[in-house]
Amino acid sequence: MVDAPPARRTGRARDTAGIGVARAVTFVSPALVLIGLFLVFPALWTIYIGITDYTLTGTASVAPKIVGLGNFVEALDDALFGNALWLTLVFVLGSAVIGQNFLGFALAWLLRGARPALRRVVESLVLMSWILPSVVVAYLWIALLDRDGGTLGALIGSPGTAWLVEYPMASLVVFNTWRGTAFSMLLYSSALAAVPPSQLETARSVGASGWQTVRDVVFPHIRGHVLTNTLLISLWTANDFGPFLLTAGGPNHASETLPVFIYQQAVPSGRLGYAAAVSVLLLLVNLVVSAVYLLLLRKRS
Repeated sequence: MVDAPPARRTGRARDTAGIGVARAVTFVSPALVLIGLFLVFPALWTIYIGITDYTLTGTASVAPKIVGLGNFVEALDDALFGNALWLTLVFVLGSAVIGQNFLGFALAWLLRGARPALRRVVESLVLMSWILPSVVVAYLWIALLDRDGGTLGALIGSPGTAWLVEYPMASLVVFNTWRGTAFSMLLYSSALAAVPPSQLETARSVGASGWQTVRDVVFPHIRGHVLTNTLLISLWTANDFGPFLLTAGGPNHASETLPVFIYQQAVPSGRLGYAAAVSVLLLLVNLVVSAVYLLLLRKRS
């Protein structure tokens, strides 16, 4: 019996499903078309607009001119862009990396041994804040933090405090922590279920405190989940437009994160080319964060 050529043997070895290359390409082509249509093409179009002086109205909206890296240079020299970048960093660190991470893990850890009924009630309440429409959530928080008739002012006995005006970023951090904790709670609940109970029982029997148990027993098992959760919630928060619904970037740009800054430049100001360039810079920041995550994950492996 004559052996098949090496190239053919290699091809068969890689075709583990046995359906053939042509049929495999046919199966994945709809997904590739959707990815190209809704992800690759918009990204390339944004990059193109970012190197033009495209505007919402006027002659540049009909016949935009290529300006090269002019928009990118202007953005890096723009004090408002620097302010938006810093506020985005504060927003991500405060509400995602610290807020949602710690609160989500704390809820998952405390609910492990809770009664099923209590656990379902708490999880339902936390999930409700995540699945409600953004407009509804924003309205509820405006009603809570309103200066004249806000619920928070009435509860703590300090009516007349304009929380969204006097403490805009602190309000947004608390708001986004409350809004997005559900995802972290669900992910950590699933991760904690994979921790061997025997190791937890051993730590308890030797007198380890709760923090020692988390540090020495739990964290080594869920380190990958922590990295994954931190990456996802950081990217979601960095691109979140929710702050606009509460403060619209005010007062005086004090809560203008990058997504809000991009909107302000694109729609009210009509500078679509400049806004697209800032969007590309935000995309690059997201790619850097993702690369750091992959590097940490590789080191862990």
